[in-house]
Amino acid sequence: MTIDLKVPASGESVTSANIGRWHKANGAVVTKGEILVTLETDKVSQELEAPADGTLVIITPEGTEVAIGAVIGSVTEGAAAPASASTPTSSPAPAAAPAPVTATPAPAPIQAAPVATPAPAPIVAVAAAVAPEPVAVVTDGRSTRKKMSMLRRKIANHLVTAQQTAAILTTFNEVDMSAVMNLRKSVQDDFLKKHKVKLGFMSFFIKAVVQALKDVPQINAMIDGNDIIENHFFDIGVAIGTEKGLIVPVVRDCDKKSFAEIEQAIIDYAMKGRDGKITIEDLQGGVFTISNGGTYGSLLSTPILNPPQSGILGMHTIQQRPVAIDGKVEIRPMMYLALSYDHRIVDGKEAVTFLIRIKESLENPTRLLLGM
Repeated sequence: MTIDLKVPASGESVTSANIGRWHKANGAVVTKGEILVTLETDKVSQELEAPADGTLVIITPEGTEVAIGAVIGSVTEGAAAPASASTPTSSPAPAAAPAPVTATPAPAPIQAAPVATPAPAPIVAVAAAVAPEPVAVVTDGRSTRKKMSMLRRKIANHLVTAQQTAAILTTFNEVDMSAVMNLRKSVQDDFLKKHKVKLGFMSFFIKAVVQALKDVPQINAMIDGNDIIENHFFDIGVAIGTEKGLIVPVVRDCDKKSFAEIEQAIIDYAMKGRDGKITIEDLQGGVFTISNGGTYGSLLSTPILNPPQSGILGMHTIQQRPVAIDGKVEIRPMMYLALSYDHRIVDGKEAVTFLIRIKESLENPTRLLLGM
């Protein structure tokens, strides 16, 4: 019996996927539950598992964009692997063809009928039939051309849309991180021992944002056509960089979560992002976003909105700088904050007030415990 491998649905707005990598060679013997292929959409990556024990037949090679529901391969139950299948053939090419520096497959998905016979010959024939013509992408060693990943294309379109549809304005302030740093240092050992997770900066910023959203609810709203939607929940997106691009998973109900629960949620998302396990549900429904460019050493930036949200907070690197304290110059760990907001719905006064609320909460962390 032959079982088709079809591209699964990944959400209402996702219509195609890219075959990122075949983990098994064409003709390989596979075990039920074994990961066969990684599929990349414009939102998340998915792994397709073997539906049964048998022999893998690869129909569509790596790098090809295919429609949702397309058959990209099959597993023939009970079939033995042919002797010639020991060499990976996910990107096969005729033996006489010259080897290019880098090759990309033809962009259009190639549909082929599932192979119903477990004999070795049809497997090899299918592999040869779908092999794209080698296309050299490195010509003289000075430049390389390669196709954008679906995730990168989605990010690009998303950012351009944000710039074109919202009246983005950014306001800045700076915060003295002494109080937060001293508090973390004083409780870190006990916090780690009790909660099995370190107390980081992000939980303070998320809690400060939640309090500021309560104090300035206009920023916890968004425009939908000619309507304004006011949100009364606090699901905060946290931008996380991965090898494939930036993702913004959402930490739910941050007003109800403890510092430890927030830190654990961020760690879980970071691990899922690293392993390509982020789901569409993880990325949807946020009301506000926090982006920490300081992780990479950024001193100051103007973050771009994450539509349809009306605000995004940019964190930056902590830097020892001289500041005036009670008429004296002291060296303090300072961080620049940037709030980008949609000026169509948020006025300058509200934006400045929001940023000051965050500054006050971080410079006096006990306010967060008192809901002030």
